[in-house]
Amino acid sequence: MRLISFGALRGWARGIKRDVHAVYLAARDPRTPWYAKALAFIVAAYAISPIDLIPDFIPVLGYLDDVIIVPLGIMAVVRLVPPEIMAEHRCTAAEADQRPTSRGAAVAIIFLWLAIAGGIAWFLLPAL
Repeated sequence: MRLISFGALRGWARGIKRDVHAVYLAARDPRTPWYAKALAFIVAAYAISPIDLIPDFIPVLGYLDDVIIVPLGIMAVVRLVPPEIMAEHRCTAAEADQRPTSRGAAVAIIFLWLAIAGGIAWFLLPAL
């Protein structure tokens, strides 16, 4: 029995991330059939949403839905979207993935959300 390497899993996860972005782009493309758009929006929303069918804190089952449902949804959308459109959006998604990200901006946004939450708590706590 051959074990899957960590690098292979990381590559698979990056491919899923790219495909979720490509599916979202295909859903917004006017050349995509309406039924493919509908399924693409559902798959992209489920993949991006913090709300899962089975919550992630449930051991094994919590992540199992992400490992099964999202790839199956992507496969269904890929079959419904014309191949040339899907290839175009996969290239666009891969290019977007190569762009640099700003960890400083992410930290600033997190601090902004924490400040807003703290302000709301400070305002509401005396009322309770």
